[in-house]
Amino acid sequence: MEICQTQRLNIRRFVESDSAFIVKLLNEEAFIKNITDKKVRNDEDAIKYLLDGPIATYNKLGFGLYMITLKESGIPIGMCGLLKRDEFEYADLGYALLEEYCGKGYATEATVAVLKAENKNTRLTKVIAVTAVDNEISQNLLKKVGFSQKGTIELYEQINNLYEYSFS
Repeated sequence: MEICQTQRLNIRRFVESDSAFIVKLLNEEAFIKNITDKKVRNDEDAIKYLLDGPIATYNKLGFGLYMITLKESGIPIGMCGLLKRDEFEYADLGYALLEEYCGKGYATEATVAVLKAENKNTRLTKVIAVTAVDNEISQNLLKKVGFSQKGTIELYEQINNLYEYSFS
């Protein structure tokens, strides 16, 4: 199910058949360094991750992490969307791209589109985002799209920067 699109991207819900892509993305060095090691190593792990994560969130909350594909070719390049972690009061923005697609503006484009779609489709008033303290690229992206830094927070046994975005 398509959530939104941009000039260059299609953004849709994940399905179980996206498992090979999930294995690739979640095992990239940047994903493990900047997010965490989800220990998804094969198709079986990836299907469990999708069913227990994004797909369960769609069914429970009506939003989640979404697949980003290039509009022209359909090639999957990353994910972007909202998560709802028990640790946080608000939903938080998450995104990750395959390394070869970083630095081309896709993450910013997907983030803007997802926030706009979720503003229209949900009753959320505020969204947070968490970044590693040394992840300047993500921090710059969040500021560019309208997030403001609110301090720090511990997640995955690390201190992280905490950002906030209010829907207006």
